Amino acid sequence: MKNVLFLALALFLVACGGAPEGEKVEAQEAVETTETVAASATYAVDTGNSIINWTGAKFTGDQHTGTINITEGKLMAEGSELVGGSFVIDMNSIKNTDLPEDKQGDLVGHLTSGDFFEVEKFPTATFEIVEVSAVSGDPNYSHNVTGNFTMKDITKSITIPTKLSVRDDVVKSLSTKFVIDRTEWNVMYGSTAAGALKDKAIQDEIGLQVSLVATPM
Repeated sequence: MKNVLFLALALFLVACGGAPEGEKVEAQEAVETTETVAASATYAVDTGNSIINWTGAKFTGDQHTGTINITEGKLMAEGSELVGGSFVIDMNSIKNTDLPEDKQGDLVGHLTSGDFFEVEKFPTATFEIVEVSAVSGDPNYSHNVTGNFTMKDITKSITIPTKLSVRDDVVKSLSTKFVIDRTEWNVMYGSTAAGALKDKAIQDEIGLQVSLVATPM
């Protein structure tokens, strides 16, 4: 019986394969945005204090981490509630944070190439907020933020659990760690969806966490 339990645990760990941490966020069809949002204040995203953290992993358990810069954006609020906004992600700014400096270039070069994000052709990605709804019962987030995420000219809507605050002329937004399926945006290199063997495959899931700070325009 003990051997059976050890075997079951080993199979479970292989199945998990060091997947990025976070809640799986399902991609849906893009949401049409035709209505004008009523807002009493507009805030400019502080690009120096806003960042996206990412995690990628292989099925073998190896992981890499890094950051991507946000180059511009605005958030709109009605009183103390966020009601809309958008921001632009600079795909040329992808950085690695876990490898020694002399090894980071090869990984970043591969991620920015046509195998992955093809940044020469698609230098930016965008996120446009279409709905913000308050939630209760979880100390890690206060709202669900639904938005149209465009990457490599493919737009899908996703809903991200986020802790939001609008006070003292500052908007702060910190998402929980969440996971998207990169193949939904045609990032197929090393994917099992593209036929890669599991012992050589890269997880289809990318872990992300978005941190935004915005001040009055």
